[in-house]
Amino acid sequence: MDIQRWRAHPLVRSALAELADYRPILATALAVQQIPAPTFDEGERTAFVLERFHALGLQDVTSDELNNVYGRRPGPAGSPALIVSAHIDTVFPRETDLTVRYEGDRVYGPGLGDNSTGVAALIHLAQTLQRHNLPHQRDIWFVANVGEEGLGDLCGIKAALARLRTRAGQVIVLEGCDFGTLHHQAIGVRRYRIEAISPGGHSWANFGVPSAIHALVRLAAQIALLSVPRTPRTTFNIGVIEGGTSVNTIAEHASMLLDMRSVDARALQHLIAQVDRLVALAAAETETIQFKTTVVGDRPSGAIQREHPLVQMAVSAYHAVGATVSYQHSSTDANIPLSQGLPAICIGLTEGGNAHRQDEYIVPAKLGRGLQALLLMTLAASS
Repeated sequence: MDIQRWRAHPLVRSALAELADYRPILATALAVQQIPAPTFDEGERTAFVLERFHALGLQDVTSDELNNVYGRRPGPAGSPALIVSAHIDTVFPRETDLTVRYEGDRVYGPGLGDNSTGVAALIHLAQTLQRHNLPHQRDIWFVANVGEEGLGDLCGIKAALARLRTRAGQVIVLEGCDFGTLHHQAIGVRRYRIEAISPGGHSWANFGVPSAIHALVRLAAQIALLSVPRTPRTTFNIGVIEGGTSVNTIAEHASMLLDMRSVDARALQHLIAQVDRLVALAAAETETIQFKTTVVGDRPSGAIQREHPLVQMAVSAYHAVGATVSYQHSSTDANIPLSQGLPAICIGLTEGGNAHRQDEYIVPAKLGRGLQALLLMTLAASS
């Protein structure tokens, strides 16, 4: 059934009218946002979502060893299931002040858009389907997964797909912000921790002994001079440098975190090869300094075409609620299903900004339309 026919369905009309009121969705998003959930420490949010899934009467509600949460709404047919997912982790440390403030049409709070709003949408989507007893032909799995941010390396969605892959047909990934945005092309990402190790010593008495920090920053300077193509878009960033003991100690250890990305797998591999060559050259220049490279992130690329039925369903659903559609490349949980040949999209639910900052915000008035579009996408994809 297409989007317009779903909109005309009497039960769906009633559900869409209910979703027009964004206030209950915002209340849930704020409740989620107030629960600290740094990557690898999401247990409290897991408990919150688990309780809500149980209360909604979903089937097969459970959590796994990583703290992913699962719930299923069964469909009558044996067709492959639809997975709808939202990540529950945040970039903010546990001790972050999570105070919320209201200013004009915005609500500010760390982690509110990314991804407390996505988690709230997952819960309210399941609630709407249950409350209005909306029909669909496929099983729908609701997955609240961990490990999307930073060094989580998409571990949550990887585990979820390993668990559900034989039953899955399509995936819709939810992010709080970028209303009207469709991500159907996944950026490939490789992340390195590069370490330098030296005997070290006293800055005066042992002057001349190579410093791990000196060696590492020389290597970093060489990496910073690398040239990457604008098309296909390829980027790199040294995000963290750490090491040393004191101002008057020749550093025994230093490390840096390097992020490399491209929309093209071959371009990414070429960048990785250039970095590997620079590390090898740095190691060859001295027998005193040891270099060690560890892969700490590997997000594979993948894509479906803009003409794919799942993309077109999402476009129609967005248009049905008056949204302007924007197509973007991204690195999200959708990377994993796309890299495995499973049709997947990532969608945004409301307007917002300043993601990963203390002054992150959303515009809650758009939430109702975002949930209406999500409901229509879900029904179309599961019919």
